[in-house]
Amino acid sequence: MIPADLLRAARSAAVPERSGRVKSSVGLRIEVEGVVAAIGDLVTVDVDGRELPSEVVAIEAETLVCLPLGRPEGIRYGQRATVSPGGLTVPVGDGLFGRVLDGLGRPIDGLPLPAGTPRIPLAATAPAPLTRRPVSEQLVFGVKTLDTLLACGRGQRLGIFAGSGVGKSTLLGMLARGTAAECSVIALVGERGREAEEFVRERLGAGLSSSVVVVATSDQPAMVRVQAAFVATRIAEGFRDQGRDVMLLTDSLTRFAMAQREVGLAAGEPPATRGYPPSVFSLLAALLERAGGSEQGSITGLYTVLVEGDDMDEPIADAARSVLDGHVVLSRHIAQMGEFPAIDVLASVSRLADRLVTEPQRRVATRARRLLAVYGEAKDLIEVGAYRAGTSSDIDEAIAARGPLRAALAQRSDEIVDVNQAWDRLSEAVSGQTAAADPIPHLVGGAV
Repeated sequence: MIPADLLRAARSAAVPERSGRVKSSVGLRIEVEGVVAAIGDLVTVDVDGRELPSEVVAIEAETLVCLPLGRPEGIRYGQRATVSPGGLTVPVGDGLFGRVLDGLGRPIDGLPLPAGTPRIPLAATAPAPLTRRPVSEQLVFGVKTLDTLLACGRGQRLGIFAGSGVGKSTLLGMLARGTAAECSVIALVGERGREAEEFVRERLGAGLSSSVVVVATSDQPAMVRVQAAFVATRIAEGFRDQGRDVMLLTDSLTRFAMAQREVGLAAGEPPATRGYPPSVFSLLAALLERAGGSEQGSITGLYTVLVEGDDMDEPIADAARSVLDGHVVLSRHIAQMGEFPAIDVLASVSRLADRLVTEPQRRVATRARRLLAVYGEAKDLIEVGAYRAGTSSDIDEAIAARGPLRAALAQRSDEIVDVNQAWDRLSEAVSGQTAAADPIPHLVGGAV
């Protein structure tokens, strides 16, 4: 039997070469004439002996509108452009573990890919709605707040909403190191080069051995930054098709959307909400729907959203929240108090949490949320000394539980906490005793 990659190569070789010429180049936009191609095809421009791959993003009359996947310096009128039908392909398989790739799936860690690494087309579709596996089993992260009050299931999609400088990257490193998923795929989209290197070396650490990292830094072309998110998703899909449970971390959806805004405007789309063209929101939904369960395995997607000015209702945050299965909000106020991870429990929600925990666990989580909410409502009175002890039993309980709850939910960035231990600490905090008044069975997952 002929291998699939050899068949694809043979079919590609049998297709006659189609070539045209560069008609114009303005900003990110390259116009090519004299050749026929489809949206998503690759057009390679010969820039004085250097091959510049570009992707067809629009068609206008007899002209192809292409956006480069590399630096466009040196492009001139009349340069030869050839079409490679079929679009991009990405490597998949176990040979990617511990590797760092660029936004097009090429290694950037100084080593070649293992010989025989299979490649699959980048283009793919989300699993059909009725073939998805239901989310019924919890995925443990080793982060106390997420494992208890914001339980996340295998195949769920969760957003992490945060402004700049509140511990978003630190939390991602904790998730990558502590996850119970079989493997992780991490996409760093639009990051500064220095931060990408620090994340891989310091925050990810030993977790790199079971991870694949895809990096597209902020100085790379917009098309590369857009494709990086899809490359990481496609690699995760390759592991899911092998029957594995995968955790996909994407940082961040905001920079992905900003890159697509550049692409859409260069392609001639009209600007809409805050300058974002319509394609941004349709592409955002298409990317998020690719995660989740399938008949073979699951992809648990965690996507960061960098909110502008801590505005949780800005367009990208609002669009992402409407598609995701829950959101985790990081609070600047909590971070300034020195409490990490700086998760605002009352502003966060996991839509599937109730089906992932046992009834005793649900009661403890509900009581913890209620105590936090009561304290939050009375906080101003308490801090100015206007509240008198004994006036309200609910507020008295909330004040007494405030310290134990903060201790039960805080943890160091290098600490991974067992989920049963996390539940025990939370139960002790809400019961006000050293031993839980209502012991919690050490059970995780399963529909209740």
